[in-house]
Amino acid sequence: MTRTDRPDDVPVRDGSRYGSRAPAAARPDRSCPVCRAALTSTRARYCSDACKQRAYRQRRSGDAVVDLDALRADLRQRQRLVARTVYECPTCETRFLGEQRCPECHVFCRRLGPGGPCPHCDEPVTLAELLNLEEVQP
Repeated sequence: MTRTDRPDDVPVRDGSRYGSRAPAAARPDRSCPVCRAALTSTRARYCSDACKQRAYRQRRSGDAVVDLDALRADLRQRQRLVARTVYECPTCETRFLGEQRCPECHVFCRRLGPGGPCPHCDEPVTLAELLNLEEVQP
């Protein structure tokens, strides 16, 4: 392939046969997997040494550590907290996912915590119940 046969949209670096990839700023999907910060280098996997060390420790730990406060803050930042929160009606004890008011009793439900539908029965279940945590945070 000669230089004239190449498409114009592929940049050439140092006369190489293959064009270089777009810089990290042009690719919005490239972010640090630990803190979600934008990466400054095209070759970087983490934004800092601290994030690299934290990712290593998370990979090597035997127990799955879930920080519900950090999860709640992340969902709030993405504006999906209400949609991923399990609520329970105090009157009929029916659980809802993302609905804050019971359609049958017409009362406001109490918040049980972040969760989602059960993979087996499709009923709303909280993360604390799935992970066998001691108490459900209000």
